[in-house]
Amino acid sequence: MNLPNKLSIIRICLVPFVMFFYLAPFIPYGKIIAIVLFIVAAVTDLFDGKIARKNGLVTDLGKLLDPIADKMLITCSLFLIVFDLTIAHPWGIIALTILFTRDCIVNGVRQIAATKGVAVAAEKSGKIKAILAYIYIPFFMFIAQLKISLAGLAAYDTVMTVFYVIGYIMLAAATIVTAWSAIDYPLKNKELILPKKGTETAKEQTNDTKETELQDQEIETTDNQETENTDEKTKE
Repeated sequence: MNLPNKLSIIRICLVPFVMFFYLAPFIPYGKIIAIVLFIVAAVTDLFDGKIARKNGLVTDLGKLLDPIADKMLITCSLFLIVFDLTIAHPWGIIALTILFTRDCIVNGVRQIAATKGVAVAAEKSGKIKAILAYIYIPFFMFIAQLKISLAGLAAYDTVMTVFYVIGYIMLAAATIVTAWSAIDYPLKNKELILPKKGTETAKEQTNDTKETELQDQEIETTDNQETENTDEKTKE
């Protein structure tokens, strides 16, 4: 197994540890540990693709593992900060729903392309979406830690307001890019999804030609049989 694939597997393996430390109140500064692990996992995503392309290590296994690792890390981590209401409802639910819908659409496009032997490359919108997620998710995790560490302090409300304003701006930007990515992939690969008119016409013409040939063969066969019957009667 090459290095890029190992990095993808490391990213997958880090996801449950991120979730554990984030949700473990009995571990001091568990959320900080979760943030560090999340950042480490995000860094592996930034490097595995570059290493694979630079050294010619792109494999079918890597094409499978890389998107799975990305979706696991981003979706599970976003679920954490929505689950504990660090991102207030309904904004967290909206962001999570758009992210899930986008992933379903992209997977659908890639599956259709795979049936035709075509590999769909990552679009810029998808890369920007991932980068923004790697920024705002640990930022909100840090807010969750601040809510614990600064509880009871006089400046609590002011500090939290500033951090939340910054966080929601990043969340809004990331959600808009995610929604655009859900539209961008089908648009740029519409030729794979929808058959071309010329192709349909060619298929119809081919089918018509085959039907005509079959009809001609049936007529010829019938004529031959009638001729044979006539000859037999003549002989008699």
